[in-house]
Amino acid sequence: MTQSQSPKVGAAVWPEGYRTAVALAFDLDGPTGDAMLTGTIWDKPEYFSQGAYGPWRALDRILGLLKDHGLPATFFTPAWVVETWPQQCRRIVEQGHEIAHHGYMHEKYWDLTLADQRRVIETSQRIFREVLGTTAIGFRTPSGDWRPETPALLEEMGFHYSSSMRGDDRPYYHPGGKLIEIPARSDMDDYASLAFTTNPDWPSGGDRIASYELTLDNWTREFDGYHAEGLCLSTIFHPKVVGKPGRATLLDRWFQHMTEGEDVWFATSRDVASWWRQTETSHGNRGLGQ
Repeated sequence: MTQSQSPKVGAAVWPEGYRTAVALAFDLDGPTGDAMLTGTIWDKPEYFSQGAYGPWRALDRILGLLKDHGLPATFFTPAWVVETWPQQCRRIVEQGHEIAHHGYMHEKYWDLTLADQRRVIETSQRIFREVLGTTAIGFRTPSGDWRPETPALLEEMGFHYSSSMRGDDRPYYHPGGKLIEIPARSDMDDYASLAFTTNPDWPSGGDRIASYELTLDNWTREFDGYHAEGLCLSTIFHPKVVGKPGRATLLDRWFQHMTEGEDVWFATSRDVASWWRQTETSHGNRGLGQ
């Protein structure tokens, strides 16, 4: 695919003539989630160990791959993970990547009152500031959904964008405000291929996952489709899932495929949101994606 080929109808216009935007994103959940929120994680400590593998070991492997390929990324990280593994999380910021909000302990936002949501965000921003020297302007709902009032709360609390919804493959504005949504579709969630362990729910892996070659083929075809239409691809990858040694080779090969051309804009979610806001002002892009 060359820059001279025209994007299809509805494609976005990216900076410096780039055809496609790729906003790589990782959910650095660690062992947070339902089991930790209820305390039942301590009944089966191996659950904790599996989740802890993400920030403790897999994160550095992923950061190394990103450095090798010269790619930026956004890490949506519960603040409890930042508290528990501060040195590892500092490396995210030190290496020029973005760290963004993902709850304190991966709470279900649809179960939280607005007051509780505010409390979680304020606590998380304080921890980010104290441990990392920064605060988040990006948000990904840990629960995959939120209350109808959440977008307005996020905008009020200084967030520029969310990457929580699935309804498009281009950025768009939430109605009535300035909060930008950068959709990340479930097709690019590593759990779908590499951690399908619902029944039984442990141990992970085994014959309930897709083959690695099929997984790589799926990811590659998704990128090629986005690139053909000049869209914005983001991911819902988890270091504890995709950051294991064999699976990291899939990332390596996928990164290589995407970087073979010169017309792909690799950016943090923060930079995509900033660009979208600029083009809304200069090119009237507010309606795209809605």
